[in-house]
Amino acid sequence: MTDRPDDRIVEITLDDGSIKSWGPDVDHERRVAIFDLIEANNFTPMGDEFSGPFAVHLSIEDNRLVIDIRAADQTPQGRVVLALSPFRRIVRDYFKVCESYFSAIKTSTPSQIEAIDMGRRGIHNQGSELLQERLDGKIDIDFDTARRLFTLICVLHIRA
Repeated sequence: MTDRPDDRIVEITLDDGSIKSWGPDVDHERRVAIFDLIEANNFTPMGDEFSGPFAVHLSIEDNRLVIDIRAADQTPQGRVVLALSPFRRIVRDYFKVCESYFSAIKTSTPSQIEAIDMGRRGIHNQGSELLQERLDGKIDIDFDTARRLFTLICVLHIRA
């Protein structure tokens, strides 16, 4: 991680056109992830063409995650494209445990909810670590930034 204060995201957007329906729970998770990401993140794209702070747009094109990196004034700086196939199992598992969690908070005991939430956080951590690995040599991010970006990648997986 670099200590340059401009190596950070100051704006992040998602490709809303590819998303079917968020629903209140997913919309809340998306808003929290974006807010937390903007408040504190470390984002250092590798290469001389990149100069922060950054505006980032996330989208899915042809089963690939596209990270469109721009300067804060929207001047294009480059794109990083990742295959989504390594994320499929983790995202699928994360969605399943999230469904269980959101159902549990309505009817289950606190200890049952806590157990499901621990599983949910564990899968989320796996996805975050995988994202850091897949970005190695392309974009340097810390774990908290990876967690918030993984949340947004999951949101993008909700397709029509």
